[in-house]
Amino acid sequence: MRIRPAIKSVVVSKRFLRDLKDDEMASSIIQAVLDCSTLEFNELHKFERNIDGNLIFRARKGKLHVVYGVDKAMRIIFLTAMRDFTQYKKLLDNKKEIARMIARISGRKASRGPSERVKTIAGLLVSWIR
Repeated sequence: MRIRPAIKSVVVSKRFLRDLKDDEMASSIIQAVLDCSTLEFNELHKFERNIDGNLIFRARKGKLHVVYGVDKAMRIIFLTAMRDFTQYKKLLDNKKEIARMIARISGRKASRGPSERVKTIAGLLVSWIR
């Protein structure tokens, strides 16, 4: 299945921006993932799991693990970034937490926790989609 041609938009969670602490670095990483630039990454578009129809991927740049997914509405959602591999593995094993993160971003009511506000970076899509 080819996913990239079907992507409609990009959503970046506040958690992702908070984890990186630098909007310029976040924009750079997002642009590199969207452009499929393997120059900056050790691993790119590594498929990890299918959780309730949402495809979860990872990109690794040095020790930084970027976790993102493609939801059922065919949007790329940048979920989080972390430097500790053990934290990454714990998150990946916690399917319910990933499902909650995507549900909050997708606007569906999550089973618990506050609604997560998201930021859509439209400027990245102008040159990327079609």
